[in-house]
Amino acid sequence: MKRGKKKAWFYSMPFLIIVGLMIVVPLLYTVEISFTNMSIYHWKDYHCVGLDNYKKALLAFDSGFLPAFLRTLLWTVSSMALQLIFGFFIAVGLNAKGLKLRRVYKTLLIVPWAMPAYVSILLWRMGIFNTEFGLFNQILKQIGGKPVNFLSTTGMAFISCLVVNLWLGVPYMFTMMDGAMQSIDRNIYESAELDGAGFWKKHFYVTIPQILPILMPVIVMATFTAFKQFDIVYLMTMQTGSKTGADINTVITYVYEKAFITSNYGYSSAVAFIVFLIILVLYKTMNRREFSISEQ
Repeated sequence: MKRGKKKAWFYSMPFLIIVGLMIVVPLLYTVEISFTNMSIYHWKDYHCVGLDNYKKALLAFDSGFLPAFLRTLLWTVSSMALQLIFGFFIAVGLNAKGLKLRRVYKTLLIVPWAMPAYVSILLWRMGIFNTEFGLFNQILKQIGGKPVNFLSTTGMAFISCLVVNLWLGVPYMFTMMDGAMQSIDRNIYESAELDGAGFWKKHFYVTIPQILPILMPVIVMATFTAFKQFDIVYLMTMQTGSKTGADINTVITYVYEKAFITSNYGYSSAVAFIVFLIILVLYKTMNRREFSISEQ
């Protein structure tokens, strides 16, 4: 090995050791106990059960994992679609010609992203969706409507959580889109207008193709953030002592429930490893897609 490579390995070694201790070792331990019946009742006397935990998760629909996985896919697709649509149109509006106080609008719109997520989620839960004192129900009372318990039913709670996720995610998305749009040469828009392109055609044939290669890394990261979303679903519907009755478990909240509420560590480790493999496959797939778009 050349001297330069030895020096590179020497300088990288502290980081590699930390990664090994904090990521690789826990991952291997998780894989190990995923093949056992380890639980609060078998803390020391657990034994190997083979693939039973994996079979239960993947083949038994009533185990709860498959519904949670399908709900997670719906959550991820819905979250990304809403964030991209709202973020795009906000960015387009901020880049309109002659818009005054553009910087003021950007500052105000970035506030939800700048606030701690925990605080924002609880404000939405107690200040907006609360059955008695929430803003939405206060408005309904004023117009003669009946109060709505937004978090008590599965469908309504899912939509409510999507709204909160949109509130938290759109500022980051439109900021990235705004930066990408500012890099587009204005002469391209002028040429499109001369060819008779209207608002929709300009943005469909010019804006989107121009910003997509720049935004692909952002979209990939936002997709995985949505897939691994925990805090919104948990704090809105599953927080200890404040469960609302809605069942909108995602794969992450499902793993948390099995590990820290039912204390079934062997089964929860198997599910966690399955989720890890799914994310790994999704990452590889989206990474190839990102590379192909960048080449174009």
